[in-house]
Amino acid sequence: MTDLPDDDSLLRLENQTCFRLYAASRAITKVYQPLLAGIDLTYPQYLVMLVLWQERDGITIRELGQRLMLDSGTLSPLLKRLATKRLLEKKRGKKDEREVYVSLTDEGTALKKKARQIPEFLLCQALERQLPLREINGRLDQLLDFLAPKPFKDVV
Repeated sequence: MTDLPDDDSLLRLENQTCFRLYAASRAITKVYQPLLAGIDLTYPQYLVMLVLWQERDGITIRELGQRLMLDSGTLSPLLKRLATKRLLEKKRGKKDEREVYVSLTDEGTALKKKARQIPEFLLCQALERQLPLREINGRLDQLLDFLAPKPFKDVV
């Protein structure tokens, strides 16, 4: 193990990884905001839609929460707003009525075509600035695995 400094340098803001991640997260959300306004979604709603666009046959709310690392208290209002916008629908499971599935409506499926422009735009911006996105994503995955191992990692 490396020797830790005796002074308070560990407590300096500029030495905090958590602050960099927090600031980066806020900055990313700010960049997405005007792009998502064009398709009438908030950033958390967009994340839900990303999962649903992958899961054509629907997914349980429990699985969706695991994928997004969100609890039901956060996820439920998101799903309610998306259902109000007629982008998704909820149905009880046929085998087990305790399970609730969410799936896209035709409107939700159609929105995917409009949403495609968002990552394309951001990818072009990153390429222009020569940002190594694969490397960044890989490092962030390592950090997430260390902080919060994903129970669904083998599935995805």
